[in-house]
Amino acid sequence: MSRIGKKPVKVNSASVEIKDDKIVVSGKNGTLEVPIFEGFDLDIVGKEIKIVKKHNSNYLNAKWGLLRSLVQNAILGVEEGFEKRLEMVGVGYRAQKSAKGIIVSAGFSHPVEFDAPEGIDISIEENTKIVVRGFDKQKVGQVASEIKRIRKPEPYKGKGIKYANETIRRKAGKAAKASA
Repeated sequence: MSRIGKKPVKVNSASVEIKDDKIVVSGKNGTLEVPIFEGFDLDIVGKEIKIVKKHNSNYLNAKWGLLRSLVQNAILGVEEGFEKRLEMVGVGYRAQKSAKGIIVSAGFSHPVEFDAPEGIDISIEENTKIVVRGFDKQKVGQVASEIKRIRKPEPYKGKGIKYANETIRRKAGKAAKASA
């Protein structure tokens, strides 16, 4: 039984409509559609959305919390938006804003260009900090992951692109041989 699925979703300023087998959420940042899984009903009461199972089964129990989280993220996205922060660690590592996205210098012989998809805003702070913003949580996370993949942090010196709150587990380098 899902504890998350039981909680109602609060709606502040977004408008919510149920069309066919989708819930359409519109707000100041944009419009998102969330598919409604088979076996669920949505009850909109005032400023709350309750997700109700039509019957009890293991499949519906497994999807109940997921559906509630998807609806919650859609509402938060169109009302407030999401952001992911990345940091670049390494000598000479920097990023620049370009017309379509960003240009990353990350220790390669050439700069890497990354184009931002539609609905995503990428900004640069202090040449080494990248901020990815958008109203679709999945897309923001995906773009941040793709930027991080340009140069993953390595475990010996910690150089690379990492999330701002991420800690890199460091390995010990070659240990000096003890003389006997």
